[in-house]
Amino acid sequence: MRKSLLALGLMAATSAPVIAADYSDGDIHKNDYKWMQFNLMGAFNELPGKSSHDYLEMEFGGRSGIFDLYGYVDVFNLASKSNSDKAGAPKIFMKFAPRMSLDGLTGKDLSFGPVQELYIASLFEWDGTDYKTNPFSVNNQKIGLGSDVMVPWLGKVGVNLYATYQGNQKDWNGFQISTNWFKPFYFFDNGSFVSYQGYIDYQFGMKEEYSSASNGGAMFNGIYWHSDRFAVGYGLKGYKDVYGLKDGGNAGKTTGFGHYVAVTYKF
Repeated sequence: MRKSLLALGLMAATSAPVIAADYSDGDIHKNDYKWMQFNLMGAFNELPGKSSHDYLEMEFGGRSGIFDLYGYVDVFNLASKSNSDKAGAPKIFMKFAPRMSLDGLTGKDLSFGPVQELYIASLFEWDGTDYKTNPFSVNNQKIGLGSDVMVPWLGKVGVNLYATYQGNQKDWNGFQISTNWFKPFYFFDNGSFVSYQGYIDYQFGMKEEYSSASNGGAMFNGIYWHSDRFAVGYGLKGYKDVYGLKDGGNAGKTTGFGHYVAVTYKF
């Protein structure tokens, strides 16, 4: 629930090729790559609720032909401490975000202006709990149009616009626009580097019966050091009525800032 797509950034970090979306030669596998890593995370004052906790994240992604994928599985409260902010909460959260390239599917170059490639984009979010026993259970599916856009200085940025279907309520509830970026900006002689990486998830047009605010979102800004096998980083995350929950309402504090630290091993 905290993190959106960072596939573009991890593609750069793993030195996967960045090739223009031209599939007129019939070679849809020219951009293939894959990666996986484990992140040991610490969250401080995470919203809603100003929760501080640890978790382990298995993060993965790649591309094969016309399909690209980003996803992660989070495991909370690793030591199962009774005094943890996550004690009694769902133990696992999963997010999967497959996209299908329209350029690859049609064999045509659909780029225009700064837009390099177009996709049918989807996003699935689950916490593995039953809505009948947990009214805050997460079971969302999102579908829409995705793109890779060239932005000055940042380079290639993922931009996706989704319509949101809430599986528990079996109803559509507003829209979400998501962006993600990864910008190496300082390089060391040994090949390691420092990057600015982050994302924005903004939801809007949400219905009153499901959301106490019609819009809300979050922005993550991270500074990370990367080597071939390791990464260490800090992220500042700003929230505004996150997940459509009104600040100060039943969900408590939903507007403010949270902090994240991460230690990563790359496979």
